[in-house]
This record gives sequence, structure tokens and C-alpha cells, in this order.
Amino acid sequence: MIRVLSLLLVLVLVIACKPASESEQLPAAKDGDMSTDILRRGNGEEPQTLDPHLATGVPAAHILRDLFEGLTTESMAGEIIPGAARRWNISADGLTYTFYLDPDGRWSNGEPVTATDFVYSLRRSIDPQTASAYASMLTPIKNASKILNGELLPVKLGVVALDTSTVQIQLHSPTAYFLGILNHSATYPVHRASLEAAEGSFSRPGVMVSNGAYQLNDWKVRSFVELKRNPDYREAELVQIETVRFYALADQSTETQLFRSGILDWTNDVPIGMYQWLQENMADQLVTSPWMGSYFLGFNLSREPFRNNKSLRIALALAIDRDLLTEKVTRFGEQPAYTLVPQGLPNYTPQAPEWASWTQAERDLAASEYYARAGYSKDKPLRLEFRYNSSENHKKIALAVTSMWRQKLGVQTQLHNEEWKVFLQNRKQKAITQVFRAGWIGDYNDPSSFLDLLASGGGNNDYVYNNSHYDNLLSEATRERIPTRRRRLLQAAEAIMIADQPIVPLFNYVTKRLVSKRLRGWRNNIMDHHYSRHMYFSDIPETQQPVANEKL
Repeated sequence: MIRVLSLLLVLVLVIACKPASESEQLPAAKDGDMSTDILRRGNGEEPQTLDPHLATGVPAAHILRDLFEGLTTESMAGEIIPGAARRWNISADGLTYTFYLDPDGRWSNGEPVTATDFVYSLRRSIDPQTASAYASMLTPIKNASKILNGELLPVKLGVVALDTSTVQIQLHSPTAYFLGILNHSATYPVHRASLEAAEGSFSRPGVMVSNGAYQLNDWKVRSFVELKRNPDYREAELVQIETVRFYALADQSTETQLFRSGILDWTNDVPIGMYQWLQENMADQLVTSPWMGSYFLGFNLSREPFRNNKSLRIALALAIDRDLLTEKVTRFGEQPAYTLVPQGLPNYTPQAPEWASWTQAERDLAASEYYARAGYSKDKPLRLEFRYNSSENHKKIALAVTSMWRQKLGVQTQLHNEEWKVFLQNRKQKAITQVFRAGWIGDYNDPSSFLDLLASGGGNNDYVYNNSHYDNLLSEATRERIPTRRRRLLQAAEAIMIADQPIVPLFNYVTKRLVSKRLRGWRNNIMDHHYSRHMYFSDIPETQQPVANEKL
């Protein structure tokens, strides 16, 4: 009981700690608080790049959805609808997709978007020399896996231009979620001439040519990325907001302050310690919604202490009280998680370990036993470095988790917060990481979007997880045409991975942000994709006016 009270006291202190927001660079409010021409979006971390085939992370994805358009796109509700392709046909066997491009499709320099542009771009994305972290998403396409493995050249990818406005894609097996993949940045078209002329500086203002509703106008590093309406966009007449600014603001308290001052129209996030206050004072602008994503910790299996020490990984996973974490720290309706694949995906049951159904007292007892089996004790404690990208919310979660480890097992942890680009670089290089914050948002509505993350040699496998049985099950699932058999293969793969514990799932995400009462075109959706082209401002209460700008 004393230990529980002590842990609760630590969590209260974690929630109450004041963020160091003074270091954030504040945007200027020179555009007026009530502008209807400028949409100002809080966007979290600074993106590494805006090359759609190289970018990773949610902040970059938000911007890229405004700059580019794939063969498919999404409605405000997150449903797949025609994008650069006006329509498509799917063969009876589900292996051949024929896309007919919108004749009004134009690049931001006025040139027509052609079928050849998509062929070139998909080949570039799958090319191992491009080193796209998301190239594995294209593996449903015929020959993609062999190209990634170096067995075939990119020209052998199952994509052809039948004429200037018709793209045909051959799959190696039916893929129910394929149309959703074609809305991901890994499949966006790039303008070949401008990209090759830029020689590595493609994603810069004045250089980038894009085919979306907006074009890149300015990029102030550590401040904002500014987009301007693309007059050559195929549906430019439906785009009402002229300018969109994505502000790089990792500190949630700063975002909230700027929103309350009228400088931001929506925030990327809100401080988890402000839940009660926001509910009482800004409930009409606080928007929360389920999100298809998982928040977890990653172990670096390429180095000590986690290499070849599954007992230690299980001990740390058992010792985390997820109910306490979500009820006392995150507090916005997040659901405790013991699986990588979140709840709610169609026709799939995530595979949790047996101990997920135990009481926390039972898990704590087992954690001590596994900790001892791993060679540690309170007299011989584990010493760890825990890395997370700079964010007051991530900091509070890290403090809570490491407090549990210290209270229950005696683990001594040194925390390191790092700027986003440095954090990602250290994760990729793996030289200094031991345990680190991680998370994954589904790129499409299918379990494979999560499970492919840990495939051996995958571009996003920062955990260095390598299990041939797991890989074989994933490969077999990509070839399986019968949905029930495919589901069983994916569930078997997840069960194997969770038993190995290369990651520690903590909770399923919810989105939580402040959104201006004047902003229209906003709709909650499980993907949390919100296109600026759907947005406009109005002082008329939304219940008194029809929904505008949504393509049905």
C-alpha cells in the first residue's frame, strides 16, 4: 500500500510539472486574429523533408497531404474517393487495377499530370537506392518484393502507362486495402524534370512542383512551413483558404497559449495535465476522437542489455501499470494496450499475451521473477538510458513509466529528450539507443500496416527485431487470397512478436486538440486526416449552414 501511495505521489508530481515552453520560437501574430484567408495549424515537430518518398512521421504527412495527391484521396470522413484518378476498374480476380486520370489534373507549374508520372514515381519509391522507409507498402504490386531484395530492377515493377491518362497496376495477389495504400505519400507522384534538376534539393520553396491543392511557398526552419493555394489544382475552385501555415511547435503548452491568443486555428495536441481545465473552460473547442494508432516503447535488440535477454524485456513490460498510466497521466480516454495492432480494425482480433488478463499485482510479482531470471535485482540494478523526442507529454509518460520501474524493480534510468530529427537519427543508427519512445499510426485500415513495422530489414524496424517465423507468416499472408486464412496468419505473426516483446505497447491513441469554433469542414475520422482544401471559416453557427466543400 505504501508503495502504491508513493507511486501515485510521483504521478501527481509528473502531471503538475511546468513545461519549459520559454525555449519555443513563437510565431508572429501579424496576420490578424480573424483572417479567413490564412489557416494556421499547429503541427508538432519539424519535418525532416517534404520529399514524399523519403519523409517519415505524422508532421510531414499532414503537409504532404496538402501538397500532393495520389491516385486516390479521402473525403472529410476519411473514406477513400477518387483523387488524381477520376475512376478505376478492378478485374474479376482482383489482380489488375486500371486507373483513368482526371483530365483536369495539373502540376503546380501548369503541366498536365500523366500516367508516366505515376509510373516513374512508383518505380522511384520502390527503388532500393531511394531508401524509402515506406517502400514495403508497395509489396502487393507485382515484383515489388523482388525489386526491394535486389533481384529485379525497378522497371520490372507491375505498373505501366497504357496511354497518357491511363495507369495499370498488376498485383501478385488480391489486396483488399490496396486503394487505401494509393493515398499514402509513398505512392504520390513527383515531377521528374524538377526533381532531377534540383539534385537533392527538391523539397524547397521555389523548386518543388506538386500536384495537390497547395504548393510550397516558404519554409522557416523551426518556425513554420507555408503553403499557397495551387491555382492549377484540378478542383481549385473548391479550395477556399488561400494560405496554410504549419507551425513547428513541439511544446503543447505553447500551442495552447497561441490558440487562446488567436494565433493558431487548431493545435496538434494539448497538454495531458490540462484535461480538467480544458473540459471546464474550453469544452466547445476541445476535440477528442479515437485514432488508429498505438503508443509503445521500443527496445534496441542489437545491443545490451536487451539483446538475447527476453526475460528482461518481459519484466519491464509487466511492471508498467497501464490502467494507472491512462487514468492518471494521459487522461483523455486512451485505452490501455498490450498489443501492437489497436482495437477496432475490421475482422481482426489483436493478440495479447496471457498476462494481459492478470491483475497488476500478479503482473508485478511476475515482473520481479523475470527481472531476477534476467540477472538483476535491487542490489544489482539495471541501469538504462531512455530516449524520447522533446514534448511535455512524452516527458510525463517517460517519467511515469520509469518511476514504476524504479519503484517495483529498482531500475535506475537516465532520461534523454532529443529534438525530433536527432531522435530519429539516433534510432536509425542504433549506436546509443537502449529503450526509446515509439508509436505508430496506421497508414491504411489493415493489421499489416502495423505488423510490417517489425519485418526483418524493414525501413522502420528501429528495434532490429529478427524472427524468421514472423517474417514467413507475414510473407505468406501477403500471398493468401482467402480473408479468413490471411487473418489467422497475421494473428499468428502478432502472437509470436508479442511473445518476443521487442516492443512494449502502452495504450491506443486518441487525438486531442483545440479547434477554432469558426473553422468549418472539420470531421473526426479514425485516420485523423484533415485536408486544408476542405476547410473554410465562418461566423455562422455550423448547425445553421450546409456542409460545404466535400466531394461525395
